[in-house]
Order: sequence, then C-alpha cells, then structure tokens
Amino acid sequence: MEKELIFVLDPMCSWCWGFAPVIDELHSTLVDEYKFSLVLGGLRTKGEMSWNERSKEYLKGHWKQVSQRTGQAFSYTLFEKEFFDYDTYPACKAVITVRELFGTQKAFAYLHTIQEAFYTRAEDITNINVLCDLLQTVDLDSTTFRDFFESDRAQLLLEHDFAKAHSMGANAFPSVVVIDEEGHMVCQKGYRSLPEMKKLLK
Repeated sequence: MEKELIFVLDPMCSWCWGFAPVIDELHSTLVDEYKFSLVLGGLRTKGEMSWNERSKEYLKGHWKQVSQRTGQAFSYTLFEKEFFDYDTYPACKAVITVRELFGTQKAFAYLHTIQEAFYTRAEDITNINVLCDLLQTVDLDSTTFRDFFESDRAQLLLEHDFAKAHSMGANAFPSVVVIDEEGHMVCQKGYRSLPEMKKLLK
C-alpha cells in the first residue's frame, strides 16, 4: 500500500496559511515517498461569526500570533471593512472544484494562491468573481470552474470532504493524517513546524 499524507485544511484558517510553506517544503522533499491528498475542512459557515469590534480584535490577535510563530505575512486591512461575512465555505468549494477538475497538485497551488490573496491583500475570497479572477494565477479556465462550482456535484463533494475530515478525527485545522504501508492512520492536529513534521515522518 502506498504511503499517504492527507492535509485537512481551510483556506480561511490562519494557521493553515501559516502551514503553507511547510506543505510546500514537504511536497518538494517527500513527493516520491508519499501520495499527497487534500481534504477541505469547513471552518465556519455564513453568518456564524458576527462582524464587530470584538470579533475583529479576536481575529487580529490570532493572526499576529500565527505571523510571529510562522513568519507568514498578513495584511490587517480586512478589519477596516464595516461588514464582512467570514464564510469559509465558498473558498473550500472553490478548492474542491479545482481538485476535481484539474487534479490535486493544481488544487494545492490554487489553495495557496487564494490564501495569499486573502491574508496579504485582503481580497474577498468569499466572492465567486474574486475566486474566478484568481484562477489566472494557476492558468485555469474560469467558465469550466464556475459551471462546476455552482453544480449539485460540487455541493455534494463539499459535504463529503467535511464528513471525511470528521471521520478521520481532523476537527482542528490544519490537521495532517499519515497513512503508512499497512494502512495504519495517525491524525496530527494543529500547526507543526517543518522540523516537527520531519521528525514525525521519519
């Protein structure tokens, strides 16, 4: 049986953005040893978080913590918006759409593209038009993407990913599920640095 690394992520989870360089490094060093898979988690849905000073301060503090720990860049201009619905489902569905239409490798590239747009430029990745515009950076076709994104199949796959993450015990993001040659599964929840991940995968 092929060894597998399953990354359970949400594009609008700040620790997942912090984890992006670790994924890139693991991919460049372990791609011959492991199959890389991507499952989307679904951090929060429409209207779940009130957009007020309290929630903004909570998020800002969280982002600063991630930045200090991981060195990833963050823009805080999002918090100047009077209203923002922190709904992570459209971004999750967009990554699933790319994965289904164009494969896992493209899905990882697109995930990192929309993460960077959101966290460093405060682009609204809850908006389908923005998600389509960002396809250009990974050279994908927006018409095909939009048709699939709006389909029942995409919704079904979204729900399937959330259920799969839950069944593997990956209820914190990022999580990495390691499956060895015998099919044994270990779920590592939460952010891990590159040295910590390498130690885990020895």
